Amino acid sequence: MTEGVQTSPAFAHRVFSGIQPSGGLTLGNYLGALKRFAQSQNTGVQSIYCMVDMHAITVWQDPATLTRATRELCAGFIASGIDPEKSILFNQSQVAGHAQLAWVFNCVARMGWMQRMTQWKDKAGKNQQNASLGLFAYPALMAADILLYHATHVPVGEDQKQHVELTRDIAIKFNHDFGVDFFPIPEPVIEGAATRVMSLRDGSKKMSKSDPSDMARINMTDDADAIASKIRKAKTDPEALPSEAEGLEGRAEARNLVRIYAALSDTTVDDVLRDVGGRQFSEFKPMLSDLAVAKLSPISVEMARLMENPSEIDAILARGAERAREIATPVIDRTLEIVGMVR
Repeated sequence: MTEGVQTSPAFAHRVFSGIQPSGGLTLGNYLGALKRFAQSQNTGVQSIYCMVDMHAITVWQDPATLTRATRELCAGFIASGIDPEKSILFNQSQVAGHAQLAWVFNCVARMGWMQRMTQWKDKAGKNQQNASLGLFAYPALMAADILLYHATHVPVGEDQKQHVELTRDIAIKFNHDFGVDFFPIPEPVIEGAATRVMSLRDGSKKMSKSDPSDMARINMTDDADAIASKIRKAKTDPEALPSEAEGLEGRAEARNLVRIYAALSDTTVDDVLRDVGGRQFSEFKPMLSDLAVAKLSPISVEMARLMENPSEIDAILARGAERAREIATPVIDRTLEIVGMVR
């Protein structure tokens, strides 16, 4: 048992993950995260999912837009099958422990660690002097998000794996500095046929809500007609589909569409290619379109229903925050005690 914290049987395997409410959800969010979250919540593992609104404001956010985006993200979680009774669902700013623990970790982490973060380099670019301090310190807040709940497993995309590795470094250093065995060393969890969904217009780029072309992505708010149209117009190549995965090498757009089909149908790329190998995209795209509409349009319909009832969403988030605080409070209290702060 970790020192100073009452634990439940779920502690041996507790999952935490967060998504920024900084724009609309895409197919990439669904296949890389939400779909897997929904599938895993019946395994008996305690799962905590967070709308990380504090991370969102590391770059400018219009306040009204942030409020709506937070509710829409919550609606997306629920419409994708995450049950707020089985999982804990809340927005980060409602639990003060995130900010408290982040400050402690700001004092544990080293400047050099932060400067090595790829996302800091990418987002700040050549304009680092004008980037917010919050953007620079983002990884310490992410470490606090995870370790505030003594999470043991963190589902992330490849682009966030480095931040989980930093979280591990912070936990190890804290434990070493204070001579305790308090924070667990969390493991990143990266799995699935389409954990990294690519643009429908350029298979070399990740599908992104910030892409200037709406045709490059499938939004989780898209209706059936929009989904079908985007898949029909997705970039492909003139060659027939191969019968084995090796045949997708060097064919980024073909690989992306096949992986999307595999993820939506809960099968493997090899199984898909055994069925469609030798077919042209003129045959495959309608198959993918029908599958995507069947899987995704009910989600967009439910999201729209929930967004018409913001008080329902707010009540879910408030209850989730209450449950989150029940776990977080003894962790932050013990952390401050370890550091030497009078309680």
